[in-house]
Amino acid sequence: MKSDSLNGKGLYFVAFKVFLRKADKLLILKDSFGCWDLPGGRMLPEEFGRPIEKIIARKIKEELGGVKYKLGQPVVFMRHERQESVSGGKLKVQIFAIGYEAKLTGGEIKLSKRHTEMSWEDVRTFRPEEKFKGGWLRGVKEYLRLAK
Repeated sequence: MKSDSLNGKGLYFVAFKVFLRKADKLLILKDSFGCWDLPGGRMLPEEFGRPIEKIIARKIKEELGGVKYKLGQPVVFMRHERQESVSGGKLKVQIFAIGYEAKLTGGEIKLSKRHTEMSWEDVRTFRPEEKFKGGWLRGVKEYLRLAK
């Protein structure tokens, strides 16, 4: 059995990403591997039955601290592949992500140790191909088309 399939069916991580806005600005984060990303991340196995809003709240608190935000609806669906380090080498993982729009309503962002930088990008002029790649790039481009 291959590590990335089960009886010929793919295994995928599920993630929830947030297009966090402050007026016409979109928050993006740089992770400790040097890749730009959106706030949010993967659902843990024990969270499978939890409301999605609670999973997103956990990820936002982990990554941004105690900011306040108003979560909107899902706006973009993304598929992203990446190499990750595992014991014994590298593994290609596939991630299916649902991107939710949200508005920052208060608080100060305190980045987690897993993020080295943040940037507020103007949705009217941001060129995501300068920062993103793969499925994240396609998702951010789609979001920007909807946001304009």
